Amino acid sequence: MAKQLKMLILNACSNERRIIRATLEKLDVFHFIEASDSQDALKILKRQAVNIIITGLEVGKIDGWRFSRMIRSGLLYTPKHTPILLIPPIYCERIAETTARSYGIDAVLPLERQDLLPQVLADVLATHLEKSSRLNLLLLEPVDSKAAEICEQLKLNFIITRVTSSQAALDAYNQQPFAIVLLDATAARAQQASALVAEILKLNAMQAVVTIIDSDDANYAEQLLLSGVTDFIRAPYDPSFLNKVCDHAARREDFIVSYSEFANKVAQLSLSEVKYKELFSAHQRILLHLNTVVLELDDAGLIRFINPAWEALSGYGVKSTLQKPLTDYCVDEYQNTLQSTINDILQAGEQKQQIEIKIAHKNGNPIWVECRLQLIKNSRNHVTITATIDNIHERKQAELQLRHLALHDTLTGLHNRYSFDQQLNRICQPKFTHSTLEHALLYIDLDHFKIINDSKGHQQGDVVLKEVAQLFIANISNEHLICRVGGDEFAVLLKNTNLLDAHLIAEGICSAIEQHQFNAQEQVYSISCSIGLTQITTDNCDPSECLKQADIALYIAKNLGRNLVHCYSKHDVLNNTLQSGLEWGHGVRQALQQSNIELHYQPIWDFKANKVAYFEVLLRLKINDQLVYPNQFIPSLELLNDTFLMDQCVIRAAIASVAQHPELNQVAINLSTQSFLDERLVPLIESNLEKYQVSPLQIIFEITESASINNLAATRKMIEQLNHLGCHFSIDDFGTGFSTFNYLKQLPAQQVKIDGSFVCDMLNDPIDLALVKAIHDISRSLDKHSVAEYVESAEVFFALKEIGVDFGQGYFIGRPQPIENVKAQLQKISHNEAFANN
Repeated sequence: MAKQLKMLILNACSNERRIIRATLEKLDVFHFIEASDSQDALKILKRQAVNIIITGLEVGKIDGWRFSRMIRSGLLYTPKHTPILLIPPIYCERIAETTARSYGIDAVLPLERQDLLPQVLADVLATHLEKSSRLNLLLLEPVDSKAAEICEQLKLNFIITRVTSSQAALDAYNQQPFAIVLLDATAARAQQASALVAEILKLNAMQAVVTIIDSDDANYAEQLLLSGVTDFIRAPYDPSFLNKVCDHAARREDFIVSYSEFANKVAQLSLSEVKYKELFSAHQRILLHLNTVVLELDDAGLIRFINPAWEALSGYGVKSTLQKPLTDYCVDEYQNTLQSTINDILQAGEQKQQIEIKIAHKNGNPIWVECRLQLIKNSRNHVTITATIDNIHERKQAELQLRHLALHDTLTGLHNRYSFDQQLNRICQPKFTHSTLEHALLYIDLDHFKIINDSKGHQQGDVVLKEVAQLFIANISNEHLICRVGGDEFAVLLKNTNLLDAHLIAEGICSAIEQHQFNAQEQVYSISCSIGLTQITTDNCDPSECLKQADIALYIAKNLGRNLVHCYSKHDVLNNTLQSGLEWGHGVRQALQQSNIELHYQPIWDFKANKVAYFEVLLRLKINDQLVYPNQFIPSLELLNDTFLMDQCVIRAAIASVAQHPELNQVAINLSTQSFLDERLVPLIESNLEKYQVSPLQIIFEITESASINNLAATRKMIEQLNHLGCHFSIDDFGTGFSTFNYLKQLPAQQVKIDGSFVCDMLNDPIDLALVKAIHDISRSLDKHSVAEYVESAEVFFALKEIGVDFGQGYFIGRPQPIENVKAQLQKISHNEAFANN
């Protein structure tokens, strides 16, 4: 690595020193030495030499000019010709360069042009010559004695290059710049002198030229000046006068250019003053009409300026507010917050702070405001705080409302599942649970609420849930947290409550709900609730485990007969027995959530068209790489009220399969009671039909007879909605619900499925045969198609055909198959002689 050059940076401003270093550090050329005062810099230069110096102008008692003179004196350890770069605070180019030349300074650069600093330093170092404050002078004097006399007279102020002819003068002039050209223009050389002046001025019109004349003719002198000569001196002359004329002539251009620059600066300052006044007036107008409050605090925190927006915001006048603490206008709960913020800025050096506080309006109403404070230091290092205050009351109210909505159930006003999870996690932290502090968790489920919801509709169910919520609020003190965690399930966090007290509270809740009469559509209902209870202690403070324990306890309470409280105990054998059943239900739910399902398709035969008409969709779950059948998972889903999740998965997957497999010309999908009465069902079907571009005519939905008669009006409305979409509908397992045939008239279904329990034994039991015929006949009279289940033999198949049943389904026709086997099954059926010959 090349040896770095030592650079001394002398500047009173640390920020300017930082800017200079930052500009040059990336070059990796210089080793930096810094000083803030010229006397400190001189101490350094008395001890060691540096390669280059960058100095400011106001650098102490010895300013930058005289500091440069000291270096050029040769009295310091650093060489007198060390390159010097001046960075002045105010920059007029010609004035600066002229003055710098007089003081032996190599270059001048304003700080705002720091981007040119590397280039300027390179130029200075490339032309590193011993500097002198004497000016270069070109002398044309052919007479040696006269030339010697002139040189003697001017040598202190000028470096003289003497030539003896006009050509030599032009040659020298073209080789280097000269501050002044002095030539003999006496009568003997007048013509040559005039020609030379003309040539030089062609090369540089601003060149200073002084002539020596010996004529008394004023016209001749005037002619010289008109030709471009700067000045003249008439022989014989006083030696000191020659020095003075030459010095003035050499600096004439500097004076002219400097005066022009100075005049421009004055004009700019005048213009800036006008602009400043205009800007000040504009700012005043803005402050007067600004909706934002703008204020300034002194170092004691007192208001010393505030704009009129304050009066509109607070009701207090501007004059009455001045010289008072801003904290006087805060509501009590935020005074300490504001004062601490102001102290942090004034004492701890915080530059900016932003806080939201409430101020008290003159009429007594609190107003939410956003306050931004910033530290300001003036040139004397005095500190003040500028601040802006904006009215955010409406926004804050909206935020608080949104926060309330985020943490509360919109129907009941109780805390929601999100809030419950947050508080459960919080209360289970070690600092909230110790040997003398314990809590309890209640998990509550309404018994038989589904009957009201299904029979009277969700609207009436919602009315009941609101009443239940009010009962909870009336029977549980405010210090505890009551949450609706979903559907008809609730949770209560009992803070600082032992197990016995928690059990008494839970019993009180059960009693209150059992004794309450719920009114729905002029009917009175009585419902009850089951409650699972668990303790939260130092030894039992895992949130997930506590929730699981309460869930298990609730499961047990329901299975023990409902309308009771069960307290979880890990030693309870009953808990361990039922836990596997509950965990199985959660495993089934997880399989559905992850779409671990497989759909099988069973063909349904059209007796009249003599072909497969459509397929019924049958669900299988894939759990631990095994197929699980509906009788193994539907009871658990019904207990967990998750049958809509099951139907959602089946609808989505079945419609997608119809779109992907042309052999599925039409499919029948079973719906649970929960899904059938769920307002999300129709939008779900619509969105999937549109997504997969499947015709509604290709989809048939089925619901059991027993489920459909529980809420006849709601069932009819849902079937009408599905028919309006274009889907068909079928009443499944007809005959098992002991309903009258008359109710079929009220349901706009296209099909009636005769329950398989009548079909399978119809050839041996005349009652079953009579029922099959009756259901078929009534279906036909109502313009509905009949479908017979459990067609297990050829005899049953042909008997149904003989009766006139429209469709048949059963193992004799075809077993349920996964989609990849459907084509092969259709081919097998088409080649079966039993079907071909009937």
